[in-house]
Amino acid sequence: MIRSITGSTSRRRARVRTRGRAGTTATAALAVLAMTAGCKAQPADGASAAPSSPPRATAADDAKPPAAQSPPPDASSSSPKATATPTPKPDPQSTTLMASGSEGKQVRELQARLRQIGHFDRSPTGYYGTVTVSAVQSFQGKRGLSRTGRTDTVTWQKLLGMTHEPTAAELNPPTALPVTKPDKRCMTGRVLCISKNSRTLSWMIDGRVVSSMDVRFGSQYTPTREGTFSVYWKSRHHVSTIYHTAMPYAMFFSGGQAVHYSADFAARGYSGASHGCVNVRDEGKIASLFAQVRTGDKVVVYG
Repeated sequence: MIRSITGSTSRRRARVRTRGRAGTTATAALAVLAMTAGCKAQPADGASAAPSSPPRATAADDAKPPAAQSPPPDASSSSPKATATPTPKPDPQSTTLMASGSEGKQVRELQARLRQIGHFDRSPTGYYGTVTVSAVQSFQGKRGLSRTGRTDTVTWQKLLGMTHEPTAAELNPPTALPVTKPDKRCMTGRVLCISKNSRTLSWMIDGRVVSSMDVRFGSQYTPTREGTFSVYWKSRHHVSTIYHTAMPYAMFFSGGQAVHYSADFAARGYSGASHGCVNVRDEGKIASLFAQVRTGDKVVVYG
């Protein structure tokens, strides 16, 4: 009886050991299967899931474009950005250097250069008047330029290329015409020797010519008197009480007639006339003369 119980007990223990070994074997098999399967995610309903492609990146993943996405177009292939249009440079021809009313050394040089090639028929005065305007128009017309009468950059450069730098004598010739032989009354003392024939005034001291300059006289209706006179009054900033015109550096020698600077003579040349006075068109020369002449100096006006 006791063996029977013992045998039964042994048999039960054997069966337990057998079941334990079987469970261990099953567990191991499941572990191997899990490693082989790779632990794929399964659908909620337990059905087998088809192989999935790599997950796409979204805006929530990164601000950069997804890796599978094509890179942005190269900057060189993109359309150019609009840029501001640069302001065009002014046409050189529109830059006026000298025009009617200008005066100074550059105007004198302009006139001297124009005279070299036959477009200015008198001595330089340094004043840009109607005569200079006409001379510039003549030059421009001959060279196929717009006949504006103004000296612009193109006109000036063209003139420079055709002429040489004026000499001192070309810039400041004593007179437009040769000075004639002085009247014998001019050979002694301090004399303003004025020739209507050569249209010149020579400032002379004891027969020596100190300076000469171009002059203009009155018309046939208001002629300049001829004869021997003397300077009786000097007026630096004189204005005519009859014609209300400026008469700078006036040196009166006969009634209301005087030697003085004339802006009209400087501008128009011999196309005009005075009311009897002796006009000088070179302001620098008349200013120097005015400083040297004294009241009482002789004035000789002759034909």
